[in-house]
Amino acid sequence: MEKEEYPRYLKPGFEPFDPVALASWTEDIVCKGSMRKYTDFYCTGVYGGISTGYTIGCCLRCIFCWVDFSRDFPEKFGSFYSPENAFEQLLKNAKKERVKRMRISGGEPTLCRNHLLSLLDLIEGKGYLFILETNGILFGADEGYAERLTKYTNIHVRVSLKAGTPQGFQRRTGAKGDFYELPYNAIRHLVKEKISFHVAAMSDPRLMPPEERVAMLKKLSEIGYKDSLEEETCDPYPHTIYRLKEAGLEIFNKESRTLKA
Repeated sequence: MEKEEYPRYLKPGFEPFDPVALASWTEDIVCKGSMRKYTDFYCTGVYGGISTGYTIGCCLRCIFCWVDFSRDFPEKFGSFYSPENAFEQLLKNAKKERVKRMRISGGEPTLCRNHLLSLLDLIEGKGYLFILETNGILFGADEGYAERLTKYTNIHVRVSLKAGTPQGFQRRTGAKGDFYELPYNAIRHLVKEKISFHVAAMSDPRLMPPEERVAMLKKLSEIGYKDSLEEETCDPYPHTIYRLKEAGLEIFNKESRTLKA
């Protein structure tokens, strides 16, 4: 029997995968004890200015993803950093640019749990807000993981929804539609644990049909989520354009590099 191939980017006729299993597979590549792979540390203007660590590795294969090819080929990129080393880099850049927020981005931050929690331990009480961006897969699969966040007083979670139906979830993330509920379960767990969070969604109508957006809003209402929804637009990053093209979609105009009407 041939060894299963690590999922890269989606192509027509792709084989849907188990995102929890892919998370574990990816962790075998990008985690080493409490260490995790990063490619860079820098500050950016989002959230009003934030010190960022660019991590490697994700458990979804979203066709609209803006991240570079380190997502698809995690074995080829980056270096391992301990929580202490990562914190030093985040702190150095935060002080240099005089920002009061930190995050890890690029890859899925909830991978390499030991690294993330150790990093949060180091940041706690230092006067910085940590914004935890997540696709919700691992928080949805393990309520205990979300519960671990209750000890931190300086954290805000951003849950990014990719779909409003199982079919849309599978088509745009590559993960089996059976796992569509996990991000919504993550929201339920965060509500239960009274953790500060908000929901974002890639609801660009060129990717998510209007009726699917309605289904997503209905689902959020059923969960009891009543806060604001951050609705995202698909931007023409080079890696986004490549992934969309590989998946068989052409939603950008090559000349203007803007979304087609």
